[in-house]
Amino acid sequence: MRAVLLVNPKATTTSERARDVLVRALRSEVDLSVRYTRRRGHATTLAREAAEEGVDAVVTLGGDGTVNEVVNGLMTATTAGGEAPSAERLPALATVPGGSTNVFARALGLPREWPEGASMILEGLRLGRHRTIGLGRADDRYFTFCAGFGLDAAVIHRVEEARRRGRVPSPALYFRAFSAQLLVGAERRHPAIQLERPGETAEGDLATIIVQNTAPWTYIGDREVNPNPEASFDLGLDVLALRQLGVASTTRTVTQFFSATPNPRGRQVLRLHDVGEFTLVASRPQAFQLDGDYLGEREKVRFTSVPAALRVIC
Repeated sequence: MRAVLLVNPKATTTSERARDVLVRALRSEVDLSVRYTRRRGHATTLAREAAEEGVDAVVTLGGDGTVNEVVNGLMTATTAGGEAPSAERLPALATVPGGSTNVFARALGLPREWPEGASMILEGLRLGRHRTIGLGRADDRYFTFCAGFGLDAAVIHRVEEARRRGRVPSPALYFRAFSAQLLVGAERRHPAIQLERPGETAEGDLATIIVQNTAPWTYIGDREVNPNPEASFDLGLDVLALRQLGVASTTRTVTQFFSATPNPRGRQVLRLHDVGEFTLVASRPQAFQLDGDYLGEREKVRFTSVPAALRVIC
């Protein structure tokens, strides 16, 4: 089996020594080449090249941002005949958790820490154990576990700015960013988003949207955060929208995300399950994120579910 290991050298929770241990372990199982990302978006290029070289597996060592870039590289690879390959013809994806949260890897059932995750990946490679999952797509970009339009994306933007100033990501940092955005964001007073589905009446005056391709949406430490607990890699997309962002009602809804049996509901809550296609249109630019990566502001995004898109080692 031929495999490529794509390493984000800035991965939060791994050291150079740990990477060397992983490389030696992988080389005991597969014919391995190692490639390092050097800039944002580089993993997409490296993954596309690996797929077009015909390798059997692509292994990532990094966080959710690295995984997202690699998935987009795999899904945009082409065959010698210029066709988009099917899941069976693409390399399988193996994800060794190396970031601070690792939502995608943990949603697949991998442990949070990279040594335990690497051990399970090695066993999966040895036994040929994999599953085929669906992906989400927002316009022309794929995502693995979540997207956000409005409040949650604005919170991620605040956190990213704090990290550039040297702050360490933590639950407290996210809570402060959420509180600040909720109090001052324009979406609180003037909902600007409309959700449109083919053949359905449009839902207007929405303040913020969370889209999930699996559950959970994210983690706070070891704790799952679950706006759409029925979301699944095996189904379409799940949506939670809030019509208003009153401080009391929003806090109450967000608290429901942390419940042992989450079922967010209320007059301000709109939930959709197993949706194949929808479009979000806003009357003013909205913060936008995919897989926890802030991508700027958009006024319109078309979402589609892509079933049985990719094989993953698990």
